[in-house]
Amino acid sequence: MMNEPIRQHMTTNVITLKPDSTLGEARDILLKKRIHHIPIVENKMLVGMVTSWDLFKLGKAADDYQSMKVSEIMTTKIATLEPDQHLGAVADVLTRHLFHAVPIVNDKRELLGIVTSTDIIRYEHSKEYPENLDKFVHENMV
Repeated sequence: MMNEPIRQHMTTNVITLKPDSTLGEARDILLKKRIHHIPIVENKMLVGMVTSWDLFKLGKAADDYQSMKVSEIMTTKIATLEPDQHLGAVADVLTRHLFHAVPIVNDKRELLGIVTSTDIIRYEHSKEYPENLDKFVHENMV
C-alpha cells in the first residue's frame, strides 16, 4: 500500500539552519512556520536536527536562546532514508522509534527532503478519502 517512492511525497523545500545558528533563530522559525523539526546542514550535508521538543525540554526563557548555538543541543544520530526507498520505510521508522520526521538524504548524506508523520497521515487520508472533503470539514467545525 505504501510502495511509492519517498521522492514522490517528501518536502523538498526544507527550512534548515547551520550549526552556528542560534536557538533563538530556531525558536522563531518553529513558531512562525508552525513546524516541529529543523534539519541542521553544513555544506549541504545533514549534521543534526533540532525539534520543538528539544527547545521545550531546556526550560529556558526565550531570551536565553539568543546566546545558545544550535550545535549545543542538536541531535546528531539521526535515522535517515534515501529517496528511492518506499514510503512504507518512513512509516516503519516513525512508528518503531517514535520519531515524527525522517530526513531524506543521498549517499553523500546531503539533505534532499524530509517526510513527517503529518505527511504520512495526509498520504493515507488521501488514499482512503480521495474526494475533496473540505466542505464537510468546514460545515462540522462551525
